[in-house]
Amino acid sequence: MGWIYEKILRRALFSLEAEHAHELAIDSLRILAKIRPLCRVMERANRISPDLMKPIDAFGLKFPNAVGLAAGFDKNASVWPAVAALGFGHVEIGTVTALQQPGNDRPRMFRYPEQSAVINRMGFNNQGSEAVAARLARQPGVGRRSIPLGINLGKSKVADIRNATADYLTSFSRLADYADYVVLNVSSPNTPGLRQLQDEDRLTELLSAISHANQGRKTRVPVLLKIAPDLNFRQIDAVLGRVFEFGLDGIIATNTTVQRPQTLAHVKETGGLSGRPLRLHSTAIINYIARATSGKLPIIGVGGIDDPVSAGEKMDAGATLIQVYTGMIFRGPFLARDLARAVADRQR
Repeated sequence: MGWIYEKILRRALFSLEAEHAHELAIDSLRILAKIRPLCRVMERANRISPDLMKPIDAFGLKFPNAVGLAAGFDKNASVWPAVAALGFGHVEIGTVTALQQPGNDRPRMFRYPEQSAVINRMGFNNQGSEAVAARLARQPGVGRRSIPLGINLGKSKVADIRNATADYLTSFSRLADYADYVVLNVSSPNTPGLRQLQDEDRLTELLSAISHANQGRKTRVPVLLKIAPDLNFRQIDAVLGRVFEFGLDGIIATNTTVQRPQTLAHVKETGGLSGRPLRLHSTAIINYIARATSGKLPIIGVGGIDDPVSAGEKMDAGATLIQVYTGMIFRGPFLARDLARAVADRQR
């Protein structure tokens, strides 16, 4: 299937504007999600046998394989029930904000095939946490899913940075009941001021409030923090201090970068860069976090994963799980299945 996508289907999709192609992919998965018998057949066909790979235990959850679909693909929880059919071991929806918002003006997503890279400045376009909660209430709930579902939360664009904590708390209160785990996204470069939440004082306020709200729940939900690749090691140390102080369950490393490698120095588009150019830097950050925490903090590794070698690098660096999105754009919808099998083979 991989060569069919790369030789035929990708050419057709790449003839379309990038976000239009994404919308077409969403529409296709929406149709698949409605054909539940087909989803079940595909899921069985793409599932790794327990004899080859035992489920991965992380932050109190069991993952059938190591490869997840990163946030950004299914922003509104509209197609995630079909994702397991493609071979994914978990899926993360969002980013979801408290308020519905259209995001930045189009065009806002740009592909660079020679570098296997994407630049996006989507701006958290989504239908808002109330609408997403209503949709999740009609879908399989916690304990009735074949793969874990993460919900990625961000700050509404109109919310002042001083009111960011209240904004996150609104989304958390609406969505936590539907999540196997929750991610606090404080690292997208496309919402003004958002990355300021990685500053120690503001991060302390946010994590303290979310931790307090989580402890008050009947059943506590695992909470992870997603960080930027543009932090230096001193800043990462400060973030890790707050993560342990407030008992977060894991970290996602990393989001997109505002840096541009030499191969993309000519590009003038603003936004976050993802894909192969981020590969080595995100791996280095994962390795640093794993060493700094003596392997005690579960890490979901993201950034430039598009083949078994890059997936293996993340796992060797200390990642417990990995996620892909940009790699799937260039390698096709069954990339997760192929990566999961490769990871399982490495661990045998």
